[in-house]
Formats: sequence, C-alpha cells, structure tokens
Amino acid sequence: MYVADSRAGAPEAAAASAESAARSRAGRRLTAVGPTVLALGTVSLITDVSSEMVTAVLPLYLVAGLGLSPLGFGLLDGIYNGFSALVRLAGGHLADRGGGRHKWVAGAGYALSALCKPLLLVARTLTPIGLVLAVDRTGKGLRTAPRDALISLSSSPETRGRAFGVHRAMDTAGALLGPLVAFLILRETVDGYDAVFTVSFCVAVVGVLVLVLFVPGGGVTRPAAGAETPAAPGAAPTERAVPRPTLLAALALLRRRELRGITLCALLLGLATVSDSFVFLLLQSRLGVPDRWFALLPVGTAAAFLLLAVPLGRLADRAGRRRVFLAGHGALLLAYGLLLTSWHGTALPFAVLFLHGGFYAATDGVLMAAASDSVPVELRSSGLALVQTGQALARFACSLAFGAAWTAWGDRTALMVSAVALALCALFSTILRPVRRTPATPAEGLA
Repeated sequence: MYVADSRAGAPEAAAASAESAARSRAGRRLTAVGPTVLALGTVSLITDVSSEMVTAVLPLYLVAGLGLSPLGFGLLDGIYNGFSALVRLAGGHLADRGGGRHKWVAGAGYALSALCKPLLLVARTLTPIGLVLAVDRTGKGLRTAPRDALISLSSSPETRGRAFGVHRAMDTAGALLGPLVAFLILRETVDGYDAVFTVSFCVAVVGVLVLVLFVPGGGVTRPAAGAETPAAPGAAPTERAVPRPTLLAALALLRRRELRGITLCALLLGLATVSDSFVFLLLQSRLGVPDRWFALLPVGTAAAFLLLAVPLGRLADRAGRRRVFLAGHGALLLAYGLLLTSWHGTALPFAVLFLHGGFYAATDGVLMAAASDSVPVELRSSGLALVQTGQALARFACSLAFGAAWTAWGDRTALMVSAVALALCALFSTILRPVRRTPATPAEGLA
C-alpha cells in the first residue's frame, strides 16, 4: 500500500519539489550573499563606527591640537595606514594553518585594536601616539586577510564581487555613522577628544562580542593526502599540487602570473594614492572649513562608498574587475584635478567627496574579489594578505612622501606631483596583459 501510494503521488511530489527548488534558487538570487558575509558585515559596521570616530578627529587633533607639522603628521598617518602591512602576512598564515582559525585570528585583531582606543587618552606626544597607532594597526593587519578569506570562501566566484560589495557597504555604513557620532560628541562635551576616544573603545568592545557570538567559525578543510587539484591544459606543475599553508608557500604564490599582476598593479597605484586624511586637510584649507565641522568631511566619502559599493561590485562581476578597478583610480584622479583647480564653488566638496567614495567603492572589495580568483582555497588568507601588504606598504610610502613634499613645497605642488604619478601608474597598469579565465582554473585576476 505504501509503495503504491508513494508512486501515485510521485508527480505531485516532484512538482512540489521543483517548485520549492525554484523558490530556493530565487531566494538565493535575491539575497546573493550568505549569513557569514552578513555577520561579518555587522561586525565591520560596528567596528568602523569606533575606528572612524577616531579617524575623523585624528588629523585635526594632531595638527591643530598638538601642533604637528605636515611631515610629522605624514609619518603618523603612514604608520596608521601602512604599519598593518608588516603583520598581514603573519595574520594570513596563522589563519590558514589548520581549520577554523580564520574567525579567531580575526577576533584577536579586532580585540587588539579595541584595547588601543583608551590608550589615546594618555598619549600626548609624537612617540607614544605613534606606538599606540602602530599597535592598533597591528590588530587591523591580523584581522583583514582572515576576514576577507571568510567572505571569499562563503561565496561563489560568480557572486564574489557582490559579496565583497555588500560587506564593504555595511562596513561603510559604520564609517558614515562614526564621524557623525564624533561630531556630536565634540559639539556637546568640553573635553571632546577624550570623550571620543572613550566612546570609541566601548563601541569597539561591542564589535568584538558580535564577532564571537554570531560569526560562524570559518576554516578550510584540506584535501586528503595525495589528492590533487585539477589543472588547466598547459598549466604549470606548481598549480596542480595541493599547497600546504606555510609562509614559503604563500610567497611562492607570486609565481602565478595572475596574482603577481594584481599585486604589482595594487602596489603601483598605491604609491600615488594620497591618504584620506590629507584629502580632508586639503579640502579644509581650500574652503576654510571650521574646525568643528571637520569631522563631517569623511561622511561624504562614506556616503558615496555606501551608495556605490554594491552596484560597482555587481558591475565588476559582469563587466570585468580590471576595468572597474582602473576606473576607480580614474575617479580619484578627477578628485585630485578638482582640488588643483581655482574653483571654490559650494559644490566642490560634494564633488570631491563623491569621487573619493566612488574610488573606494570601485577598488576596495573589487581588488579582493579579483585576488580571490587567483589563490587556492588552502592559502586564501595568505594570498589575500600578499596583495594587501603590497598595497599597504605603497600607501605608507606615499603618506611619508606627500607629507615631506607638503612641508617642502606646499600642498598644491605636492598634490600636483601625486596626480602626475597616479596618471602614469594608471597608464602603466592599463598595458599589463590581463589573464583570462580558463574553465578548469578560475583565475581571471583583474581581467
């Protein structure tokens, strides 16, 4: 009787199953990203509220409050944005060794950065502030590659640009709220900077708790001994063996032409990328923005980033990540051009900040999505850390050079040199031959 009934209901059951599968596929198309991406996005949102509260007031605090020269500020800004490069490879390596470590290495990085926030209350001179910022960026260096590896591993190659776009959009929502919170604190309190640092610490602790409680423990299950990853016809023998997660294996990834090209492109363009803080200081000097409004300048960049991150991520998946990545640097070059003109209209800050945010939306997540296609699963964190390290070191050098040029020649000449350098680096990057995706090895790089 059971067999007869089940056979009789087979067509209806099959139809119901097909309908359910169709609904499931439609739901996946609508969401496009997994719960891990959304959980990490929430952590980044909260953490960015904390970090951007400090970032929004730090340039003015150091230059106007402590009287640092542009060269001194360039040194600290270089530490803040580039010191993490020294530990990113270590963070990526620790995350790749053994399953399940991505979450905990990232969590250690978030916790270390959170602990640095109250130390800014007692650091009042160049040396201690530099040490605190160095430790804070060490935490960022530890967490960035494992976090991005979790995003990459939890998404398919076809939707990876969108997944990074969604994460960066949530991250940028925090970057949008952070300066607003800092602005309100500075407006309502007497010891505004100390209050900003204290509230920033409390918010950072909440971000760590969300990571521990809600982000799944991510890891990579290594293939059994003797297993091999299929290689494309004509692929190099090094692409066939399953790599073991060692530092030498991570560095050996640069033998892959596609990853080497991505890293070189990111390094070259990073050498001419003026840091956010200098862009905001240039805007303030051009327009005479009052000190109390300075913390709102990053809001414009964050708003444009938030608006454009997901659409440009989807565009990169469809039209090519190389094109979108280079177009983002074109937007940055236009922003430099506007700052160099004699135009002082009320639309100037909106145009510059929109282009600045568009630059980040077209490059930040897109670069990681492109690099993910060129790195094996077993070394995903280490491979992403290689690209991030090259970019961070280049931007560190740019901060030092721009600060020195500003001190010696003035802000306008320094920006002119940076604009010419960016144009030349972008031109060179356009002639780098893109690597095409093959069916057996999805490694499109920035193609």
